[in-house]
Amino acid sequence: MPITLRCSIEPGLLMLQFDRISLREETEDLRAEVRSFLDRHRAHFERPNSDFSTGHDPEFSQKLGEQGWIGMTWPKAYGGSELSFFERYVVTEEVLAAGAPVSAHWIADRQSGPLLLRFGTNAQKDFYLPQITRGEAYFSIGMSEPDTGSDLASVRTTADKDGDSYRINGTKIWTTDAHRNHFIICLVRTAPQTDNRHAGLSQIIVDLRNDGVDVRPIANMAGGEDFNEVVFDDVVVPADRVVGEPGNGWEQVTSELSYERSGPERFLSAFRVFVELVRACGPEPAPHQAAAIGRIAASIMTMRRMSISVAGMLENKKDVAVEAALVKELGNNFEKMLPEIARMALPSGAEQSVYRRTYEETMLLSPSFTLRGGTREILRGVIARGLGLR
Repeated sequence: MPITLRCSIEPGLLMLQFDRISLREETEDLRAEVRSFLDRHRAHFERPNSDFSTGHDPEFSQKLGEQGWIGMTWPKAYGGSELSFFERYVVTEEVLAAGAPVSAHWIADRQSGPLLLRFGTNAQKDFYLPQITRGEAYFSIGMSEPDTGSDLASVRTTADKDGDSYRINGTKIWTTDAHRNHFIICLVRTAPQTDNRHAGLSQIIVDLRNDGVDVRPIANMAGGEDFNEVVFDDVVVPADRVVGEPGNGWEQVTSELSYERSGPERFLSAFRVFVELVRACGPEPAPHQAAAIGRIAASIMTMRRMSISVAGMLENKKDVAVEAALVKELGNNFEKMLPEIARMALPSGAEQSVYRRTYEETMLLSPSFTLRGGTREILRGVIARGLGLR
């Protein structure tokens, strides 16, 4: 039976629904296989971190591709394995928990590929999807823009039709790994804005290495470069790079966000801190440490059940936009909370060096947790609309 969250609002009863779903028993064999694979390739885990945006390792991505663990649910005709969302969930959970370097293929596997499967042309599917499943083609997301806040409908990057091409002008920001990836799928305006702010938007594929795009890495406080500013100055791309129908971009991008917001990465980004905290506290933790460990474990178990439910509903082709937004909102709060609970249980200045390094790296990454996939204000707006509150 589904679990429902009911909200008594006139004139009707509105609800969020999480189907009561469990991982299938046969996935446990796959889990053991994944753990064995990860053990064999520990040489790639120089600095394990469970945040999916860390560890850009093309060789490791290609090894995952050889196992059939990229594009797992996709048709075999495009290099996929035609497995279930449950099996994909198990692989995702294990590679994140182990701190594997997955950022190279992550976005292509999680959302760019599914977007192309649903809306792309046959030629686009034939060209891009097999490269993704082999772990050889990496995608970035071109949604956010400078000076527009979190209002995705206010994008100003334009793509003007010019014969058999589009001429793109504008800027995207917070673009993860654009300086290392091959392609970016951009949300652009292909028609002037009207009173309907969601009309006239389209998605288009740009080759980050060959189309004349200016990619400017944004250095963080630790000197790393994960986010980028991507500038389009009369960048010309063929018209056959448009994904779906011109003007259908808003429907496409909102469906894409359901894949981005609901996976285990939304509550496992700080998981290595939990692992190292448990190790540092040892088999006989102090009472306050045991309480902290229990609090973190209870939160992970709850969000995992919700995330598995969304995976099951995606398997059943249900619309989970609101439920996915709730998973990400709760996950964001938890990811912010986890390091603080850990700090109270065991100060980061303690002598446990692995714990300290993991803690400090997560603290440096944590500001990005609430940016990617939608800020908490946007997520709460999605949830409120789903409940009929706005």
